[in-house]
Amino acid sequence: MKKVLVLVEGQSEEWFVKNILNPNFNQKNIFFIPTILTTKRVISGSDYKGGVTSYEKIRKDLQRLFNDSSASIVTTMLDYYGLPEYFPGIDEQPPDDCYERVKFLEEKFYEDINRKNFLPYLQLHEFEALVLCNIEKFKEVFPNKDKQFELLKNLNSEFNSPEEINENPQTAVSKRIKTIFPEYQKILHGQLILMSSNLSEIRRRCPHFDSWLRKIEDW
Repeated sequence: MKKVLVLVEGQSEEWFVKNILNPNFNQKNIFFIPTILTTKRVISGSDYKGGVTSYEKIRKDLQRLFNDSSASIVTTMLDYYGLPEYFPGIDEQPPDDCYERVKFLEEKFYEDINRKNFLPYLQLHEFEALVLCNIEKFKEVFPNKDKQFELLKNLNSEFNSPEEINENPQTAVSKRIKTIFPEYQKILHGQLILMSSNLSEIRRRCPHFDSWLRKIEDW
């Protein structure tokens, strides 16, 4: 059995790991266990969860996961867009395409954490890239929105992969979806779309995401 601990950015990523990855991988004897990043720890009561506020918090949460000696892999599912200040290599990224930049950051991340069973993964450019992999599902979730659907279709055709839609605050994929469908809610609509999508299609459309899963399969 391969036990994979995943430090995730928020509720949507936690849901994705539990409801999309596990049903597809449990039959391969691979079991994902997500943990939402802690943004604030309190002495009494519940900790605050979700969102990346500092690199130090990422490191601390990862160290807690490494305490589980039964884990085969400790990995992450954090958005490349909006990485915090002082993230390893953040100010040294090569002026290449997004795939070279994210590879560079993941290598720096691995070097900083310095654990053999650590597999860094940064989602290009954010979680919504996975939602855009099968835009036909938007028709089911947002019926009678033909004009908006055509705009979404045009957006999708501009890029080889939804992963390439960039990290600019005005043009990030989540902002673009929200501009076309103002009623779009990440947790509600994102889950509905992904639940009816095929993981193999997501992997086909998102090579960096697919590479992450292949590494886990081959570990």
